[in-house]
Amino acid sequence: MLNRRQFLLRSAVTAGGIITTNVVSKSPVFGQAPAMITSDKMRPSIPYGVASGDISNDGIVIWSKSDRPAKMIVEYSTSESFKNVQQVVGPNALKDSDFTARLFLKNLPPDQQIFYRVIFQDLNYKNTYSAAVKGSFKTPSKYGRDIFFVWGGDTAGQGWGINPDFGGMKIYETMRQLQPDFFIHSGDNVYVDGPIQAEVILDDGTTWKNITTPEKSKVAETLTEFRGNYIYNLLDDNIKRFNAEVPILAQWDDHEVTNNWYPGEVLLSDNRYTVKDVNLLAQRGRQAFLEYMPIGSETNNPDKTRIYRSFNYGPLLDIFMLDERTYRGPNTPNNQSIPSKETQFLSRTQIQWLKRQLLSSKSTWKVIASDMPLGLIVRDGSTDFEAWANGNGPALGRELELADLLRFIKNKNIQNVVWLTADVHYAAAHYYNPAKAQFTDFKPFWEFVAGPLNSGTFGPNELENTFGPELKFQSLPPGTKANRPPSEGLQFFGGVKINANTKVMTVSLRNLAGETVYTVDLPPEK
Repeated sequence: MLNRRQFLLRSAVTAGGIITTNVVSKSPVFGQAPAMITSDKMRPSIPYGVASGDISNDGIVIWSKSDRPAKMIVEYSTSESFKNVQQVVGPNALKDSDFTARLFLKNLPPDQQIFYRVIFQDLNYKNTYSAAVKGSFKTPSKYGRDIFFVWGGDTAGQGWGINPDFGGMKIYETMRQLQPDFFIHSGDNVYVDGPIQAEVILDDGTTWKNITTPEKSKVAETLTEFRGNYIYNLLDDNIKRFNAEVPILAQWDDHEVTNNWYPGEVLLSDNRYTVKDVNLLAQRGRQAFLEYMPIGSETNNPDKTRIYRSFNYGPLLDIFMLDERTYRGPNTPNNQSIPSKETQFLSRTQIQWLKRQLLSSKSTWKVIASDMPLGLIVRDGSTDFEAWANGNGPALGRELELADLLRFIKNKNIQNVVWLTADVHYAAAHYYNPAKAQFTDFKPFWEFVAGPLNSGTFGPNELENTFGPELKFQSLPPGTKANRPPSEGLQFFGGVKINANTKVMTVSLRNLAGETVYTVDLPPEK
C-alpha cells in the first residue's frame, strides 16, 4: 500500500503590521457611508471575512484582509448589540502584506464572550469605510472554568478541494457547531505543492468537482501563488464561519512550502518546479503563512516571525506550539549515534525554550502541539525518514533530541504533559510506556493524532518501539486503500475537555459527522 508521502512523490517575512495599542475611543465613528458614495464598489470590501488567533490570558490577535490600501479598525463589546462598544485603530493593510492586517487586543475582561467587528477605512478616501464584518470569541477565565478545544491538521490536500456539491469543507462546520474555545491547527494549513483540478473521478465512477483558481492549479513558486493557496481555503463558507467564531492557534509543517522539505534542500528530481532552491520557497511560504494566519508573537519574543510560541489559557492549561521545520537538519536514514546539526529537529534553542516554559508552567495541564507524531514511522523515500522515528531499537538520530526532552520532563517531575499532533491523515491514540520501551528514562505520557481536514485519508502508519508506544486506537484498519476522498467520511478531528472541578482531561477523536470514535479520561497527577 502507498502511504501519503509515497503517493505525493509518485503523483507528481514579513507579515502585515500588528498593532498592540488599545482603546482610543469608546464610541463608534461609523454610521453609514458618506453621501458621496454612490456604489458599494467604491467602498473597501472584506472578501475573506475575519479571524482571531493566538488567544491567551494576555489578549488575542484579530485578522482580516481588505481589497485595497486601507486602515484596519476593530470595535468590540461584551454585548452582541455592541452596547458600550470600544474601538481600536489598527495598522494599514498595504500591498506589501497583500492587504492583510492584524491587530492585538489586550486588557480584555476575563471569562466573557467578546463580540467584535472589523472595518477598513480607505486610505485614499478617508471618509469612505467598508461594511463591518463581525466575529466573536470567549476570553479565558482567571479562576478556572470548563475548557473545550478542538485540533486537527491537513486541509485541502491531495487534490480534494472545495466541492460545493459535497457541502464544501464541512468538517469545519462540524467543529464549529461544538462551540470550542479555540482550535489548534497542527500544520499543513494549505497544500501549496498539491494542485487542485476541476474534477476527480472517484472509484465508483462518480465525479468529485472542485472550485479551482489559477494559483491552485500548479505548485506554488511565486509569493502570489503561495498567498493564493490561503485565499483558496477562504473561499469556503464553512471555514469563514469557523474563523469568525473560533480562535486559531496555527503551526506549520511541510506542505506550506513543499513535500517533506528541510532547510538547504534542492529539488533536483521534481520537474514541476522551476524554482529549485527550497530556502527561497520556504521564505515565500513563511511570509504567506504569517500574512494569512491570525498569528502574533509573544511579548518577550524579539523575533516577530517566530512560529514556535506558548499560550496560557487560565489555571488549567498551557499550550506549547512547536516548529519542526525551520531548524531541522536534512532528512537522512536518521541513525546517528551522536547529536549534531544533522540530527537537529527542534534545535537546541527551541528545546531550551520549551524546557524553560514547561518548568515555569503553573497550569494543571501542559499540551505540546507537535506538527509531527513521535513514534509513528514517516518515511521520505526508501532510505530516509521525515519525522522523529526511524524504526525499532535504541534512540538514534533525531530521537536523541526527543530522549533528552523526555528525560528532562521526568527529572524535573513536570506533570500532566500531553502531546497532540496530526500529519499522517488518520486518527490514533498512543500511550508511551517506559516498561515497553528501548529508551526507558521518561514518565509515561499520551499522544493523540487527528486529521485529515478535507484531505486524502491515508494510513495507518507503523509504530516503532523506541519509546514504548502502545496502540490504544486507530481510525483505519491496516490495508486501507490510499488517498480516500472526503466523501467517504474518513476525516477526523480531536476534542479536549478539561473539567474545572475534577481537572480531568477528556480526549475524544471524532469523525466527519462529529461522532466520537474514541474517548479516554485522563485524571491529573497528584
